Amino acid sequence: MTTTAQEFWESFYSERDQVWSGKPNPLLVREAERLTPGSALDIGCAEGGDAVWLAKRGWRVLGVDVSQVALDRALKHAYDAGVEIAVERHDLKVTFPEGLYDLVSAQFLHSPVEEDGERNSILKRASQAVAPGGYLIIGGHAGAPSWSEHQHYYFPTTKDVLDHLGLADNWIVITDEVVERPLVGPDGQEESRKDNVLTVKRLF
Repeated sequence: MTTTAQEFWESFYSERDQVWSGKPNPLLVREAERLTPGSALDIGCAEGGDAVWLAKRGWRVLGVDVSQVALDRALKHAYDAGVEIAVERHDLKVTFPEGLYDLVSAQFLHSPVEEDGERNSILKRASQAVAPGGYLIIGGHAGAPSWSEHQHYYFPTTKDVLDHLGLADNWIVITDEVVERPLVGPDGQEESRKDNVLTVKRLF
């Protein structure tokens, strides 16, 4: 029987009381801390680390995820932090939030139960949700560490992402970079991991 995205991620988050650290993704922080707060859409928001960080900085945030367990944790995280966020559950290859946003964030939108073409379609739809003058920030892994079971998983480059977005000439690229950081494995392995960060701005 084929596992749906919702079934996979509900099971994933239900296995532990907390999966992620609760801290925002460093790539998002680096790219968004220079922006003027407005409306923000965080797709694949998970337990809300990025959404809460944005809300603390004055953004009006809508967090979206396929897992209701994750969304419930995101709301609790926001409550504990003394900020408000809104959440909606979407399987993004089927439905997408309405409206335009000053910032759309898609951080590490990798899924072992979805096809590459589905991710491309989601990111294309994300670009269409950016308001004039707004930004799309996409962070993604550039590869898997040696101990990962996802060694043969396809990790698109920033060029791959840009090619699939097919942005018109009313967009400019702000950041197109590969960032390397140290990483320690479950058995103490010391390696480094490369991540891609792409920030584009819609001019009008």
